[in-house]
Amino acid sequence: MAKKSVAKNYMYNLVYQVLIVILPIITAPYLSRVLGATKIGIYTYTYNIVSYFMLFGSLGVALYGKREIAYVQDDKKKRTQLFWEILVVKFITVTIATAVYVLAFIVLGKEYNIFYTILLFELLSTAVDITWFFQGLEDFKKTVTRNVIVRLVAVTCIFVFVKKPEDILKYTLIYSLGNFLGNLSLWVYVPKFIKGEKIASLDLKRHMIPLLVLFLPQITDKIYNMMDTTMLGTMIEDKSEVGYYEQAQKIIRILNTVVASLGIVMVPRMSNLFVSGGKDAVQDVLKKSFRYVFFISIPIVFGLLVVVDDFIPIFYGPSYERTILIIKMLSIVIFLMGIENVIGAQYLIPTKQQKKYTISVLVGLITNIVLNYFLIKNFLALGAAIATVLSQVVVDVIQLASVKNEMKLKEMFKPAIKYLIFGVIMYLICIGVKYLSHRYITLSREIYIDIATVVLQIVIGAISYFILLIGTKDELVTPIINKVLNKINKKVKEGE
Repeated sequence: MAKKSVAKNYMYNLVYQVLIVILPIITAPYLSRVLGATKIGIYTYTYNIVSYFMLFGSLGVALYGKREIAYVQDDKKKRTQLFWEILVVKFITVTIATAVYVLAFIVLGKEYNIFYTILLFELLSTAVDITWFFQGLEDFKKTVTRNVIVRLVAVTCIFVFVKKPEDILKYTLIYSLGNFLGNLSLWVYVPKFIKGEKIASLDLKRHMIPLLVLFLPQITDKIYNMMDTTMLGTMIEDKSEVGYYEQAQKIIRILNTVVASLGIVMVPRMSNLFVSGGKDAVQDVLKKSFRYVFFISIPIVFGLLVVVDDFIPIFYGPSYERTILIIKMLSIVIFLMGIENVIGAQYLIPTKQQKKYTISVLVGLITNIVLNYFLIKNFLALGAAIATVLSQVVVDVIQLASVKNEMKLKEMFKPAIKYLIFGVIMYLICIGVKYLSHRYITLSREIYIDIATVVLQIVIGAISYFILLIGTKDELVTPIINKVLNKINKKVKEGE
């Protein structure tokens, strides 16, 4: 198979990952006003519960399948065998997880029973999800094109059918059914990649130990990322706190997606490089990945800190002002998770060093649980945010220590200094824009001043940041500019 462009795959995957969270993000301003923090909190809490069963049902297939398919992406017969074997294993584990879920939360459960029944679609969507197959082939375009239609239909349905707090069940159905249909739609492409290949028998046993080995770090990581919401919903009776925290996390997730999407694209490429013995190429790719993380995450963090005060009342409504401080606390996680993504997802997992990754996330999980227990009691949702940041620092420190002899970390982190300085300059410029806009812009309503302020800060902040990058001939920006200029010159010459 011809190698796909990393840049194109990144853009496709960025769109796909954004689509996964785009439904709640696009509808958040509307839903926060229509449903309220309490209803959103109930949905978030119940979805978080079903997520654990989705996690156990998938058994780490998403990462394992993607990696294994990447190893044999050029061999049609081997990838066909792998596809069916991995798929059957997942069907079995999802069936077991679904049976336990139905018994515990639908048959025997009492509270929020109807929510858990509707959320069965999430488990079904996990069963039919074959995104890992196409990602292993480095073909990200198909996963995007089929899901775009489904997501747009889902967003439309929310605005049409969700009108009052009692419509939270309709929202749950639309969101869950949308995920199921999106995953199911990818099956139309499967015959093209496995057609005509016969398989003698399915050897399921050979996947069990590797799956379990890779599943441990994934389940630890997932539980680590969900534990704050679970503990918050369990420890605090007022579910509005879960709602505030969830709305803050939505903003962080969509911004973190921009950074993390590169990691998902790079896993199959790094796996392929590792198998072919390209150690120097692996180090070169890691260096570029670190630069990208610093280039994109640092301005996002500083930009979020400066616009969030005006943005949240506009986006979610004045009743969500408590979310502002939570977002400010969580903003640094975008940078920290970017580092973890490069070391963990792009290096440790593809190079089969799952043990190091597992240890780091497991220690982070324990740290998170302990900190949540004490901080949530005293600071509620803000306490969960503090615990998340501190535990993420622990994960990063352990991972950096584990690869210090395998990576030239000092060299890889050197570009961060420049981006940090540029981020601070951008931040100060945005502060100045905010001061001047509130002082000199006169509009009929205060909310319009806030909207104008946010827009000006984003536009002027982005322009100032890129001017600094262009002025210093940044390694990421300069090639793009030169490519664009060459195309323009070429068209001009053709016109002459």
